Amino acid sequence: MSTPRVVSREEWVEARRSLLEREKAMTRLRDELSAERRTLPWVLIEKPYEFDTASGRQTLADLFEGRSQLIVYHFMFGPEWLEGCPGCSFLMDHADGTLPHLHARGITLTAASRAPLASIERFKRRMGWRFPWASSSPSEFNFDFHVSFSPEQMKAREVEYNFRRGPASMEELPGVSVFRRGDAGEVFHTYSAYARGLEPLVGTYDYIDLTSKGRDEAGLDSPMSWVRHHDRYGEALRVEPRASAAPLHQTPCPHCSSES
Repeated sequence: MSTPRVVSREEWVEARRSLLEREKAMTRLRDELSAERRTLPWVLIEKPYEFDTASGRQTLADLFEGRSQLIVYHFMFGPEWLEGCPGCSFLMDHADGTLPHLHARGITLTAASRAPLASIERFKRRMGWRFPWASSSPSEFNFDFHVSFSPEQMKAREVEYNFRRGPASMEELPGVSVFRRGDAGEVFHTYSAYARGLEPLVGTYDYIDLTSKGRDEAGLDSPMSWVRHHDRYGEALRVEPRASAAPLHQTPCPHCSSES
């Protein structure tokens, strides 16, 4: 880190006012992008997706819990993993406090993963989370929304992720998808985001970005290599192995990597 320039209060205020103009421009641009996002066309969901949940087997329509809008966070938690991805856990640590506010606006938030429901429930208890979390393993949901990839796709190094085609670093990757209920009960897909498109959901980074050191990740092996499950800070890096002999390595989630 370079030595800071120390100035008078008056000079600092001038510099801060200059930065404020750029911050305001970014806020206006964000508002414009949000408005443009709302004009995206919708796609009718015709496949009968099913999920295992704490309330039993449910359809995608059931996940709305009677509300008009649904946000699904595609949480990286593979069928043989014994715990969820640390990066996805970091993101979903922000979820519980939003639930009553989202519900007041007619929005349901849930996570979905290919892990069995029993594994999801065990990890959820460990993390102390309250948000709904479904197992998508009964259907092709994860594959159709391009966050899970078959061994054949991985071997061919040809998957679709973040609306691009190419190799994938893992067979499970993160994303978020948004759905809307129609007047006749239809379900429409309205939006999806991946990679750093998920970063607005990580409020901790907004706090960190306010500080003089910022994210301070330049010297790390990868941007999120400092992240731990919230019950493991202070410990040496340790990620539980898969149920099989293959280890589950700490691989940073792409949503906070250098990929845009």
